[in-house]
Amino acid sequence: MLEPQSFFDLADFPHADIFADTRFVWEALGRLKDYIDTNVGEPLVHERLGSGIPLAEPLILDNGSLTGAEGCRFVCNDVTKGKLEVYRHGQRLAGASVIMAGVVLLGDRIKIGRGVLIESGALIKEPAIIGDSSEVRQGAYLRGYCLIGRRCVVGHTTEVKHSIFLNDAKAGHFAYVGDSILGGAVNLGAGTKLANLRFIRGEVMVKTPEGAINSGLRKFGAIFGDRTQTGCNAVTSPGTVIGRAGIIMPNTTVPSGCHPGGSLIR
Repeated sequence: MLEPQSFFDLADFPHADIFADTRFVWEALGRLKDYIDTNVGEPLVHERLGSGIPLAEPLILDNGSLTGAEGCRFVCNDVTKGKLEVYRHGQRLAGASVIMAGVVLLGDRIKIGRGVLIESGALIKEPAIIGDSSEVRQGAYLRGYCLIGRRCVVGHTTEVKHSIFLNDAKAGHFAYVGDSILGGAVNLGAGTKLANLRFIRGEVMVKTPEGAINSGLRKFGAIFGDRTQTGCNAVTSPGTVIGRAGIIMPNTTVPSGCHPGGSLIR
């Protein structure tokens, strides 16, 4: 059973349409560019935005308007629990998002939800969509065509490229997520790497009990079902597919292919 519904609860995911009418869960990766290009919305507009120039001062995104942070105070509590607070001249700006000084936005086709915090030193290439109450931490690198759901974490020195995070997915520390899909409430231990390119070039084959299936993708990292967890320094081979609530132990290299839900891989 390799359809998306076997891996994810999509009821609350705002981008569930990307999985519509797919036979295999990885087909969403082939749709990702068109989906983001269609749904990224209006470009960000502010005089302080410049291609490749770090922001000299913080910016506030409030009700679709991007402004300077003059007169503002931030309370950066648990962002993923909706506790980011922004005040301007003492008045609470409900749902406002904060882009801190030192952030680099390469391009203006970056859609940012409500209550998002983007910390200093993060670099985000267009296009990207970042959902409500998500946190992009210091040194994170979003390399384009990143679809980040609600209450997610893209952590310190974590690199994400052409990937999907469902709601509550977290890659908190030193991770690489390339051409991959993280299901709801997935948590990556520090140093997790999801390899996406074969040594022998060609489309990635997905091994199943019924035989290998050609994914049609030259670059394909991993798909983790809801609530899957990895230990520190885990590595997955290209074309790794793990069902719901899988556990990958620390320092484990996971072979490509399908692993059923609840698997303990060591």
